[in-house]
Amino acid sequence: MNRRLIVLCGRSFSGKSRTAAWLADALPGVVVSLDEINAERGLWGGDGIPLEEWAHTNEIARHRVGDALDSGHTVIVDDTSSPRFLRDGWRELATSSRSSLALVYVDTPIPVIMERLAANRATPTRGDLTDEVLADHLGSFEPPAADEDAIRVQPNTPRATVLEKINRRLVRDIGPDD
Repeated sequence: MNRRLIVLCGRSFSGKSRTAAWLADALPGVVVSLDEINAERGLWGGDGIPLEEWAHTNEIARHRVGDALDSGHTVIVDDTSSPRFLRDGWRELATSSRSSLALVYVDTPIPVIMERLAANRATPTRGDLTDEVLADHLGSFEPPAADEDAIRVQPNTPRATVLEKINRRLVRDIGPDD
């Protein structure tokens, strides 16, 4: 069975959730969203969430991803995936579940993020972030390093190109015993 895990990485308002949704339709796959898990738990990241609560949310997500992979689903993880140790955790899960992995870095320039945030504040389509939480997030975000071999997606990257790169990565990642 070819188990496939796609981990999204990017700043708030970069377009990760939108990317996750169309990937789920195109591949097809299931989305595990850490924001949705937080909402189920009565937490809202826009006001800041204590680290121990994020750790618990991440553990819930890991169980859901593992169960979905075990059921043969392609899984898309919708999260900022910063800092690196979180991405390394997804790599470990992919290895232990014998899944192929693609890390997709949704690399949206900060001015575009700020435009999206302003538009959302004028006409809300999703939850807001306090300026303090956003500043902390933007300042502490760790983009993938070169050795992480991330697929970089920018706002103008055609979807067909993104799918092609993901599929090539997932095929390349399949070992001889898979």
